[in-house]
Order: sequence, then C-alpha cells, then structure tokens
Amino acid sequence: MHQATHVPRVRAKSAIAIALTFAAGVVDIVSYIAVYHLFVAHMTGGTVHLGNKIAAGDWTEAAKAASVIFSFVAGSLAGRAIIEAGSRSRMRKVASLTLLVEAVLILIFIQIDRVTVNHVHESSLSLGLVCLLLSLLAAAMGLQTATLTRIGPLTIHTTFVTGMLNKFSQAVSQWAFWVCDQRHGNASVEQILRRSFQMPAFRTAGLMSAIWLTYVGGSVAGTWMNSRWSVETLYVPLGILLISIAVDQVQPLSIEEEIEQL
Repeated sequence: MHQATHVPRVRAKSAIAIALTFAAGVVDIVSYIAVYHLFVAHMTGGTVHLGNKIAAGDWTEAAKAASVIFSFVAGSLAGRAIIEAGSRSRMRKVASLTLLVEAVLILIFIQIDRVTVNHVHESSLSLGLVCLLLSLLAAAMGLQTATLTRIGPLTIHTTFVTGMLNKFSQAVSQWAFWVCDQRHGNASVEQILRRSFQMPAFRTAGLMSAIWLTYVGGSVAGTWMNSRWSVETLYVPLGILLISIAVDQVQPLSIEEEIEQL
C-alpha cells in the first residue's frame, strides 16, 4: 500500500473510530436509562450481572442479562461474517453494510419504543419486550465492534474502553522510559516534546485517551439529551452512522479487518 494513500485512510479511520465511540457512549447510556438499567456494550459487567442474578435465583434479571450477551455475540459474529464475505468478494466498502445494519437495528428500537414503551409504565413492560429492546441495541453494538478493530497495526474497540485504558497505560509506560533515555542522552525538553510526536507509543497514548474521553463525552451528552428527548436521542448515533457510511464510500474503513480474514 502506498504511503500517500495509507496516511489519509488512517486519519479518516481514526476520526470515524472516535465518532463511533461517541455514538456507542450515547447508545450505552440511553439503554441503561431507558431499558431497566443494563448496558448493551459492557459485556464484562453484563457477565457479572448474569452470574449474580443466577446465584440469587432472579431468573427475570438473568434472562435480560443473557439476552444482552447473546445478542452482542450474535451481532459481532454477523459483523465478522459480513467482513469475511467482503474479503472473499473483494468488497472494499464492506463497513457500509455492517454500519447500515447497525443503523437499522437502532431505528427499529426507536420505533418500538415510540409505539409501546411511551404508552405504558416501565414496570408494565413484558419480559419479552424488554429482552427484545435490549437485544436490538446489543446486536448493534456487536456489529460496530466487529466493523472497526484495527487502525494500521493498532487494535481498537469503539464500544468498550477497558482494553483501551490498558493500551493507554502500556503506551504511557513506554513513552516515559523513552523520555528517561532521551534525558540521559542530554536531549532538551523542547527536543523531547518535538520528537514525542514521532513516537508510536506517544501517538497510541493520544488515540487511546481520545477514545476514552469520547466515550465519557458520549455518556454525558446521552444523559443530557435523554432527559430532554428520551430515546429519540438515538437519532444522534444514527446520524454518526450515516456519516461513517459516507466516509466509507470514499475511504474504505475495514480494509485491515478484511486482510485479517484472508
């Protein structure tokens, strides 16, 4: 791949990854507020919640948690299958398809909520309806997780941040030792700062911190918007998905994911 085409695509993919992370933060917090206080992108917490409810014999809550985990995995599997099919058929804009399916799932959630949930008290919702609503958003997050997993050699996640914080810590540690080596080599502070921008660990730390901050920003914005517009807040992630699809038409986003499948 030529450097001239590689750099713009990496930059575009980084920008879209950050935008999708914001969208995931909004979806996750709206799900938590609107549908029985369960996150649809946080499978570690969901798994612990599932185990806790099984141990307590609370099968209703266990069913909700299980529906989230199952649907997230199903969405992720579907996303990887689409990318696999795209790699085999040399479809360079396969991300458009996975992001479009994600958008449709979120749109279906909004419409079901508008027709049913707004007309009854939350406690009156049937278990089946709650599981369906949770499943729609969890599957959407699974699809998004599968769509963007790499920026160049760097593994990323746009729907959960535990791994991103771990990578941030690793990168900062590498950069700190590099700074010590530079100081021992009598480099000035100005030289170190200038050279840091060329260091992979420094750039990785910057991207990881941007992803984490964006997820926090998405949850803050989602909470504020939900208090005013309820689940119609999810039209914001829908808009981000449509923009991402448009970018994919110009700068294909999932080429690294396709190469992984070959």
